[in-house]
Amino acid sequence: MEYSIRVALPSDGEAMRSLLPRLASFDIPARRSAEDLWRGDEQSLQAWLDGEAPDCLAHVAVDSNNAVLGLSLIRLREEMLSHGPSAHLEVLAVAREAEGKGIGRALIVTAEDAAQERGAWTITLHVFANNTRARYLYEELGYSGEIIRYIKDL
Repeated sequence: MEYSIRVALPSDGEAMRSLLPRLASFDIPARRSAEDLWRGDEQSLQAWLDGEAPDCLAHVAVDSNNAVLGLSLIRLREEMLSHGPSAHLEVLAVAREAEGKGIGRALIVTAEDAAQERGAWTITLHVFANNTRARYLYEELGYSGEIIRYIKDL
């Protein structure tokens, strides 16, 4: 599958939004609904589309017909502990039919480069412990786990 990565455009918005449910394409914890995993990301994406998130950078992977195959959305922000310049990978989603083609990896590398060009020293992300496919990719790209979040139903 041939594809290219480019800066996302507002005209890509609906195609980008349609990929958000892919964020729940793993064995999600029983206490969670699939929509909970991407509803906040939809709000971030909408803010970017509306021009209200200048701290966000969006990229898309497109095929030769300019159909969107994947997206990344990062937010430039302070690193949580050091307060140094950083970025956070808010969204990484790839269409089901485009899985396993290197698109996720290419989107992450592009997002990292864009963040570094804008002064970020680090990039962070969140991933569910049982999302093993995503964790494998992140670890292959040099990410390491740092904080473990626990939750208990009351």
